[in-house]
Amino acid sequence: MSKRIAEFVRKTKETDITVKINLDGSGQSSVSTEIPFMDHMLGLFAKHGFFDLDVKAKGDIEIDYHHTMEDLGITLGEALSKALGDKKGIRRYGHAILPMDEALALTALDLSGRPYLVYDLLPPENRIKDIDTALFKEFFRALSVKSGMNLHIQLMKGEETHHVFEAVFKSFAKALEQAVSRDSRIEGVLSTKGSL
Repeated sequence: MSKRIAEFVRKTKETDITVKINLDGSGQSSVSTEIPFMDHMLGLFAKHGFFDLDVKAKGDIEIDYHHTMEDLGITLGEALSKALGDKKGIRRYGHAILPMDEALALTALDLSGRPYLVYDLLPPENRIKDIDTALFKEFFRALSVKSGMNLHIQLMKGEETHHVFEAVFKSFAKALEQAVSRDSRIEGVLSTKGSL
């Protein structure tokens, strides 16, 4: 079986980001984004999805976190798409409902090649420390577009904002782990069209 490892670099006047991902890893990560809470979330994503993940990001955070958050989504999405290659033999679909204390998040996704984001999430607070929680939607939208992923995220319950996003990132990791996993019964790609 071929290794599903990819690296993608995005360098603009606003950000300089490198993402390397191994879809068949063990959950090891090295993440440095200059946004401590995002480092924590991406570390959780790697650990719970069993992805090996290296992220190095520098951005114009003196302005705000918007460019860095959106470009992290773009770069991770591109790396995922590259690592998946032709998508032969993968299960394609994944879903997870995951609790984190009082919070409960649902993620369902389809690696169809047709990006679409449904983001049904109203966090209890607008900020976590110094990060605007609206930026997580920008991150997931960019990731969905660049990876060609139909992505649904729903917050079912949640009273503490940190718990909410921890449940979201863990449920996303588990859903993606399921979708990228190989199934020996699948010949080619899982589509009646014969392509994704």
